Amino acid sequence: MSGPPVTGSEESPASAEHPPPPRWKRGIAAAAAVASTLGVAAGVAGVAGMFEPSRPPQLPPGPDDAAGSIDTVPGAAGQQESAGSGGSDLAADSRRSPDPDRIADPSPEWLGTVSDATGIPRRALEGYARAQLTVTEEQPECRISWPTLAAIGEVESDHGTAAGGEIGADGRTTEDVIGIPLDGSDNTAAIPDSDGGSLDGDSEWDRAVGPMQFIPTTWRKWGADADSAAGADPHDVDDAALSAARYLCSEGRVLTSDSGWWDAILTYNESRSYGEDVLSAADRYATEAAEAV
Repeated sequence: MSGPPVTGSEESPASAEHPPPPRWKRGIAAAAAVASTLGVAAGVAGVAGMFEPSRPPQLPPGPDDAAGSIDTVPGAAGQQESAGSGGSDLAADSRRSPDPDRIADPSPEWLGTVSDATGIPRRALEGYARAQLTVTEEQPECRISWPTLAAIGEVESDHGTAAGGEIGADGRTTEDVIGIPLDGSDNTAAIPDSDGGSLDGDSEWDRAVGPMQFIPTTWRKWGADADSAAGADPHDVDDAALSAARYLCSEGRVLTSDSGWWDAILTYNESRSYGEDVLSAADRYATEAAEAV
């Protein structure tokens, strides 16, 4: 069992440096806080849970545990399709794109079985799984697994469908998922435009974009090109999931520990209710996958 830390108020104002994305829910841009990414760890360790279901949600498994492991096939150069245009001029993560000859791909059989069991769209699941495989190679000590990434994808954008589209075969959303203006209203931080509207179409205020809902300033630092296609693109689930995984694993976090997982999630969005939603979804996905594979 894992319980959320007590952080004071339910929603906190944003840090101006690296604010994480706002929440989407049920296909609508929800009014929610953009949380501080600083000073979370001190309040995280080992706090009692606040859940009351028949079985309290469990922390997501590690990548080598039954529900977190991924059946793979060898990666192959040229296997990825082009991700199209997007945020290529804002690619900033200093690490090179994953080498498709080195990083394995999730197997089609695993993707089909787990997608059917969990209801996660197959192409979205592929992005989350590839991000796990890549970061497990880069940072094995982090122990991030796909259920956490999938849960964030569900809460943030319903796996890229919040704007009425879906994730296409190339990994890019068929309709751009763009959040509400971060203008200080609706319990959001006020974040003036930082990208000339190139990512979010808003030249007055920043907005969160893509299936994992990055805001432009955070994307500028963490944006990753997962498939060596057209540069880092927040509307591409492969790029967005890898960027989110690296972001969650930063600061030496171990995501199979209570403190590490909660620190990571509250860095993404400093809200107890947000963390509870993500934990519940991750636990559900892990349980459904374990029963199916």
